[in-house]
Amino acid sequence: MRSRIPLLATLTLAASLLAVPPAQAVDYPFQNPSLPLEQRVNDLLGRLTLDEKLSLLHQSQAAIPRLGIAYHKNGTEALHGVAWSNHLNDGWRQKLANGTVFPQAVGLASTWDPKLMKKVGSAVGDEVRGFNDVDPILWGLQVWAPVVDPLRDPRAGRNEEGYSEDPLLTGAMATAYGKGLQGDDPFYLKAAPVLKHYMGYNNENNRSLTSSNLTPKLKREYYEQGFKAPISADAATGVMASYNLVNGRPAHVNPDLNTEVRSWTDKTLYNVSDAWGPHALTDLQKYFDNKPEAFAAVLKSGQDSFTIDDSNSGPLVTNLKAALDQGRIAEADVDNAVRHVLSIRTRLGHFDLDGGPYKKITKDVINSQEHQKLNRETAAKAAVLLKNSGVLPLAKPQSAAVVGPLSAKLYRDFYSGQMPYQVTPLDGIKERVSDVSTGEGLERIALKHLATGKYITATGTGADDNAALTDTAPTAASQWDLTDWTSGVSTLRNAGNGKLLGGDWRSLDTDDAEPDGWYVGQQFALERQPDGSYLIRYAGYENVEGWYGLPDPYVTVTADGALALAPKAEAAKFGKEVVADGIAAAAAQAAKAEVAVVVVGSHPFVAGREFHDRDNLQLGDGQKRLIEAVRKANPKTVVVLETSYPVIVDAPNLLWTTHAGAETGRAVADVIFGDVNPAGRLTQTWPASDNLPNKLDYDLTKTGMTYLYGKGKPLYSFGHGLSYTTFGYQGLEVRGDKVSVKVTNTGKVKGDEVVQLYTHQRESRFKQPVKQLRGFERITLNPGETRTVSFTLKKPDLAVWDHTRNKWVVENATHDVLVGSASDRIRQTTTLRVSGESVPVRDLAKTTRAMDFDDYSGIFFADETKVSGEVVEGSAGDWISFTGASWGTRLTASVSSVSGGSVEVRSGSPTGTLLGTLQAPATGGIYQYGTASATVKAGTGSLFLVFKGDLRIKDFALTR
Repeated sequence: MRSRIPLLATLTLAASLLAVPPAQAVDYPFQNPSLPLEQRVNDLLGRLTLDEKLSLLHQSQAAIPRLGIAYHKNGTEALHGVAWSNHLNDGWRQKLANGTVFPQAVGLASTWDPKLMKKVGSAVGDEVRGFNDVDPILWGLQVWAPVVDPLRDPRAGRNEEGYSEDPLLTGAMATAYGKGLQGDDPFYLKAAPVLKHYMGYNNENNRSLTSSNLTPKLKREYYEQGFKAPISADAATGVMASYNLVNGRPAHVNPDLNTEVRSWTDKTLYNVSDAWGPHALTDLQKYFDNKPEAFAAVLKSGQDSFTIDDSNSGPLVTNLKAALDQGRIAEADVDNAVRHVLSIRTRLGHFDLDGGPYKKITKDVINSQEHQKLNRETAAKAAVLLKNSGVLPLAKPQSAAVVGPLSAKLYRDFYSGQMPYQVTPLDGIKERVSDVSTGEGLERIALKHLATGKYITATGTGADDNAALTDTAPTAASQWDLTDWTSGVSTLRNAGNGKLLGGDWRSLDTDDAEPDGWYVGQQFALERQPDGSYLIRYAGYENVEGWYGLPDPYVTVTADGALALAPKAEAAKFGKEVVADGIAAAAAQAAKAEVAVVVVGSHPFVAGREFHDRDNLQLGDGQKRLIEAVRKANPKTVVVLETSYPVIVDAPNLLWTTHAGAETGRAVADVIFGDVNPAGRLTQTWPASDNLPNKLDYDLTKTGMTYLYGKGKPLYSFGHGLSYTTFGYQGLEVRGDKVSVKVTNTGKVKGDEVVQLYTHQRESRFKQPVKQLRGFERITLNPGETRTVSFTLKKPDLAVWDHTRNKWVVENATHDVLVGSASDRIRQTTTLRVSGESVPVRDLAKTTRAMDFDDYSGIFFADETKVSGEVVEGSAGDWISFTGASWGTRLTASVSSVSGGSVEVRSGSPTGTLLGTLQAPATGGIYQYGTASATVKAGTGSLFLVFKGDLRIKDFALTR
């Protein structure tokens, strides 16, 4: 070992704030790759000062020159390609990557191909290293991906970021992508993936203030599984806490992060907060009184990194020091978290003198030809053929009309980088068809203020060039190309300057080329009134912010004739005049062409995205009219639907793709011309109408959301997707823990089939899903070829969560075994008798947690304390029930109440026989529990606890 650097040299090194050249590095045990991980981590931990330790708990970790430790930043976004990060040396501004952009996450999962998914993850991991080679300060190696929130509601703004409504499919895809990101080295990490967002996070509206009510059963069986699978497979190095509350407690102080999540693996996890999340505990959620208390709770809950205050770790260090001084945490708590930090950084090669084996990856991998090819392959394999009347595949047409707002344009989304190049659907089709006409298919309109007769007119492209009522007859400056995107939200592009009309906080201007950034102000809804006039609602994203102060803003006209935003009551009325009918023009083009391709869909920054749920599933009115007009003009019309989420669209020939990256156009052409036989499958149910349950109701068993519990007929089912060939199924067998079926390509062309295995448990103590995915495999078959597809289905795979005893249990039951090509297209069935156990009668004489109910109504699931535990909170008329139970006469309950209340004990139903009444005294606060008692009638069957006042019940017993 070389001698240590003397003090003078150490002081010289201290002048470097960010990085230490390898030649100046010193040899300490923590730098020795031949030593065990724990020994290396402990050695480094022992050399750190308290301030240095605390600084490592921040997202932006300053260099420690005296130990040769370089700067490190957490959180490079890499959901479907390297997306963006923030630069320490440039005011912490967001910097977009310029590399390979793969299909959006929901599109990646639509391949149902984990092997391909791992290749994509590996390519993204390579590019993370490539960007890190370019700028290690900007591009950190801890990546915040994948997102495994289940897609239980298609209106959720972040639908594009997740994989599926099914936990098994979500877990399989997350595992594959995470394995690819990490690389195959048994110790070192190419990148360190972090799963988002733990947990119960599927609404954006008031996301930091709403609490997700998760029953213990659904929490275990559904909401945890997408996280558990990749963590258990060592395909992720940690989780990120979500913004919402879960059962009354902010997810940023969820004790599961330290207990449940870490129990799934014997590897060290490095958990992180979401941006600003720790501050929300005091500033927004008001859960804690001060920062030291809140930050201490975050640390003790199992989070090791605070994503706050940009690059400034000062507030974190100050508040954690205060927490130490106040005895809220001990230095051992700090050391525990720092060990997690150092463990992952060691595995990333940060402390190896040569940077570890993945350090050799250079910028040459970024947007390489290999990755471009993989992008094209993945985008084609992800495309889902929703309907086909026989028009597809197109047979070498001589002419084509390619129209629609997405025909000649590709868009990035909030979690992607910039595409280095673009091959649009128009480009892809032009590579195959010599005679191609095109157009956006948009209406060009003028908006006439009915009170004055003047038109909304652009005055320039600068931030101070506000749109105004000036033109008395439509000119280019007062004409607007209207794009109706989804959910009734549109953009207006000025015909004169090519810029979008946008809300500049309260005024209107035209200084933006595209919707982009966090605040998307270029969004409007033209609302037709009974008299034929229009109100123009401003739908900019910032109007949901608390500071904005102008709910439901509309375009108005001030006394001096200027445009402004005001409440609806002050909205101005406008006439909508169609200056040029792009829909009619597109139909005319289609009528002259041999085939027509209409490319419609969503804009990733408009109507739905992080922080903004959709209100409905509708495609914009203009786009629907475009589809109808072109179809009427040309029966050989193909509709390409490019969206981040389900929308209600029905056409005879319909191909769905997500925003799929630079090769979208070639991938679409590959499919519609038959070079690729489509085999993408939907990973979530596409509802047939907007008549959906409350977005904030997370109880799938009650709402019927997802294919697991839905009983109505959807527009398109989970697992749905068509092919250009046909497949036959035969010979389904179950032998031991193996399920096998023969699949034959009965058509005339080679194709892929996604064979899907489902089960349904016929008898159960608990409500069971209609059916549940148990396995899947994507296979390729030549015409006439037969293959036996086998799945492993072990007895423990059929376990359910027994909330009466708080354990997993396999019940004695008969299971339907179902194999097919979609959840609604089962081709072969058989049965499987499983020898398990019968759940015994509930003995309520034993202390029973109130949260372990069998059913409930109107109840709020609440936090027992600010540290741990869950209770039931109710008010007049709310109830919980316990079925298949027996009970005695002496009721004793642990309750809390501010003002006191009562609970009626009834049998059979909430209005059944009254067995007794429990009087609950005021305990002084919701976290102060007391004991209440009552005498009731003993019995068996179903017991109901009906609330008659505001109180919480922790647990109870009905002794004999």
